[in-house]
Amino acid sequence: MKFGLFGGARAGRGGPAGDSQGYADYIDYVREAEALGFHSVFMVEHHFTGHGQVSASLNVLSYLAARTSRIRLGTAVVVLPWHNPVLIAEQAATLDLLSGGRFDFGVGKGYRAAEFAGFCIAPEEATERFDEAMAVIRQAWRGDGRFSHHGQCWHFDNIVVEPAPMQRPHPPFWLGAGSEASIRRAAREGYNLLLDQLGPIDLTASRVAVFRDECSQVGRVFDPLNIGVTRGLQMIRREADRETAIATRFDVLKAIGGLARGAGADAYHHIGGAGGLREFDDAALLGTPEEIVARLRRLAAGGVALVLLADPRPSSENLRFFAREIMPEFASDAAA
Repeated sequence: MKFGLFGGARAGRGGPAGDSQGYADYIDYVREAEALGFHSVFMVEHHFTGHGQVSASLNVLSYLAARTSRIRLGTAVVVLPWHNPVLIAEQAATLDLLSGGRFDFGVGKGYRAAEFAGFCIAPEEATERFDEAMAVIRQAWRGDGRFSHHGQCWHFDNIVVEPAPMQRPHPPFWLGAGSEASIRRAAREGYNLLLDQLGPIDLTASRVAVFRDECSQVGRVFDPLNIGVTRGLQMIRREADRETAIATRFDVLKAIGGLARGAGADAYHHIGGAGGLREFDDAALLGTPEEIVARLRRLAAGGVALVLLADPRPSSENLRFFAREIMPEFASDAAA
């Protein structure tokens, strides 16, 4: 099993020092993760939140490319309906070159109504815009010559997209998916799969099985590292910390629980009280090192080989604790 990071920096609008420090701290955090042997970092893209979330993920990852040398750099995800696909193809290829072929291109359709409203794009157009953007990007990276495209949303005449990415034919495409139909689509169309941090362990294992089955049906070689599973991380160093960790998890679920899909999702949509949380939420890596190792072994038994950690309070100290207490339990898995 290999481990990566999921999330991004936060930088508010409170003044020059506040604006930059969140990014500086996050760069140090990722560099520490690389030194500790973490496999990858996948960065989110959000707009108009008022919480200082990363809005220009490709820019931040380009800076990270210069400050790191081994860790893979991914987007989770670039929301294609909001972007000119040719500009994205150019920027993503540039990042792949600057990183020495370490870029993982996660893409998605978006889901936040306020972001669509901010960009004056109807959410009902998301699928059409996503599909057309991917067609343009694939065409841009497919060959060395010029091409034209005339679709519903975009028109390009006799263009050539430069540079070409280092990874050929293109950086790995990753797709966030949860329903059986979307998971099968990801496998069928050559995407790697990003699974959310809310799916219980049994549901996550069933999703992995669907992806594996569709790969088999279309003749695609299944690689467990083609699936990244995000998990909330809240490590307990002493038992007295447990109630605080549960309360933090409760706050996280109040914020994002509405995104849960699949079996058991209704429990996340209607979070009642922290006491009930213990009864159904086995998705997070919440507990002592021994408890976290046990949950990770259940994920491994379900076919999971790449876990992306979403720490609600990221710190280098947490990374070092995880690397010291948990990663050695899976070192032989990672080497294999």
